[in-house]
Amino acid sequence: MKKTTKDMWIALRTCCTSRLALEAAIFSVLAVMTAFSAAMVKEAHQMPALASMATFGPDNTTALITPVAGVERVLPQEMAPEAELPAAEIVTPTPAEAVRAERMIEQATTHTRWFNGRPIRPARVLWMQVTAYSPDARSCGKFADGITATLHSVETNGGNLVAADTRLFPFGTLFSIEGYADGNVVPVMDRGGAIKGHHLDLLMPTHRQAIRWGNQRMPVILWEYADGKPLDDPRKFR
Repeated sequence: MKKTTKDMWIALRTCCTSRLALEAAIFSVLAVMTAFSAAMVKEAHQMPALASMATFGPDNTTALITPVAGVERVLPQEMAPEAELPAAEIVTPTPAEAVRAERMIEQATTHTRWFNGRPIRPARVLWMQVTAYSPDARSCGKFADGITATLHSVETNGGNLVAADTRLFPFGTLFSIEGYADGNVVPVMDRGGAIKGHHLDLLMPTHRQAIRWGNQRMPVILWEYADGKPLDDPRKFR
């Protein structure tokens, strides 16, 4: 049967509509794949950090361990034991540094602290390289999307959080750093390719504040939950 002009027009319109629907479906699939890939990159700790690129001499790289006197500490299983660190990274603190660490522990144990509704206590003092970064492109480059490696916003915990080497300090590890967040306990919620070993990178609101912090070797307190339960994994709470 010979098709009329109207029949041909209907067939053409149907074909175009089907093609548009197909293109829309392909676009949706690609968008989902792109978002998934971005999330995987975040999880793979590829986010760089600004001040962490600065060099830090071998004499200033690592940690003094100061346990709380009279209290037996059992670190979470996912926390790498100190004995597994390279011998070159172990630095003997000066007498003044040892005294400072003891005073920090004494002050931290004057009252019970809480985090996420759970009681916490100081486990030890670590001497670490502490740098800072900001959530903008000058620190994070193409990953400056306001999302941490745990896929939480950089505004989580009031913007007070740190990046660490999660092979040693897994997500959810708690620290307090003198001069940061008013000395309050902050979680590890980020990481970066340049954050290795005993190195913390503090999130600052602006690039200027990150630069002002600089690169410091200083004591920080590592905290643990006093209820004996494992760390909270922030990737499970988003």
